[in-house]
Amino acid sequence: MVEKVTARKREPEPSESLYDVGRRALDEAMRKKLEGKVIVKGKDIDFEQNRQGIIKYLLHRKDWDNVGTPGWHIFIHRILKHSGKHVHQGGLAIFVIGGKGYTVVDGQRYDWEDGDLILLPVKPGGVEHQHFNDDPANPAEWMAFIYHYMLDPINMGITQKAEHPDWVKPKA
Repeated sequence: MVEKVTARKREPEPSESLYDVGRRALDEAMRKKLEGKVIVKGKDIDFEQNRQGIIKYLLHRKDWDNVGTPGWHIFIHRILKHSGKHVHQGGLAIFVIGGKGYTVVDGQRYDWEDGDLILLPVKPGGVEHQHFNDDPANPAEWMAFIYHYMLDPINMGITQKAEHPDWVKPKA
């Protein structure tokens, strides 16, 4: 009688379930939040000239792995004459720190001054807007608070319509 010999196949290595992968990622995100930066020192951050104007980024997407509250984009905008003009989704708050000026939103002018809160509306296609200082001899400043975890699902993008006059495009 002929005996049949079969090679035994190796048992597959146990693999990590997607549940476990997701759970580990959530645990890691929570650890980063608990250990993240609690104070952002504005005096340690410089203003930069960009296509929107003169801006100091206090909290940016690049910082989210190092802070206790990721998801926020917070910056101060110093307006000498006017900002760049652009379109993006609203749903954000702008608190006027100092000065007096106005913002044109979809062609309509809204005046503001120190202590006011500017709210850009959420609407299909976003809002076109530009900010102006009423007294170019004294800069106006406001601080924007943008919560990206709310805006990312509605696909917030930015379309530049006009750059700040002092911005110089970097050489390639």
